[in-house]
Amino acid sequence: MAVEQWIAAASLGMFILFAAQMVGISDFLKNPTYDIDVSSMTREFLSISGGPALILAGSSFLLARRYGSRLCGSLIIAGGIALLIGMYYANTIIPHIPTAYLTQEIQYVPTIFMGVSIPVMITGALLFRLKPKPKRDYIFDR
Repeated sequence: MAVEQWIAAASLGMFILFAAQMVGISDFLKNPTYDIDVSSMTREFLSISGGPALILAGSSFLLARRYGSRLCGSLIIAGGIALLIGMYYANTIIPHIPTAYLTQEIQYVPTIFMGVSIPVMITGALLFRLKPKPKRDYIFDR
């Protein structure tokens, strides 16, 4: 596999990790057994996996955009779908969280990333329609 395909696979893993972290913290906050700082935990999850997943997906697209890659496109689309499903599930848990633990981050991050997942999937779909550009042989092209 080429570098851009490995980067796309890493972005898929990071999207799944971010969705799992947000679902996990939302599920924990339904019946917390000890106090945590929800705001800082959510920011930590954003910086550990949410932001890097978007950067890796964009990097994979930029590397594969000249020739198109069905595998990279499929991995990026799968990451967007995983993000959408995970954030939707995390968003359904929010009404069951006690008001003492509801912060702006825990309320808005799932909604924002549900919106972000749509452009991610569109970006992955763009790699399907790009046609490979032929290489020019400059030695014999006279």
